[in-house]
Amino acid sequence: MPVYVYQTFEIKQEKFKEAIENLQEMKKYRNEQYDHTVEVFIPIAGQDYTYSILATYESLAEMEIQNRKMFDDDNYLKLVGYLFLEHVVQGTMNTQIYRGINKKIASKEDKAN
Repeated sequence: MPVYVYQTFEIKQEKFKEAIENLQEMKKYRNEQYDHTVEVFIPIAGQDYTYSILATYESLAEMEIQNRKMFDDDNYLKLVGYLFLEHVVQGTMNTQIYRGINKKIASKEDKAN
């Protein structure tokens, strides 16, 4: 069952260009080096400096494996550290984790039959 990690954050206005470049580099690195996909979303409407990252994993266990690999990777730590320390407004990060629903969940009535 797929797992989706959705993170929103505000970037510093004075760091806009550098933040976008950093996000593109981080997305490319994660998509090439790890077994999950990453998308970066930029606002069209709404809060102008709120951006988001959506990472999709095969399962919760796979998410844990990939996260362990990422946090053992010095190159990745430099990319993500630079993003969050230099470009993201402190206190604006919000992370949500969702799972997909692929199969019908059996109700009590279905189980009884």
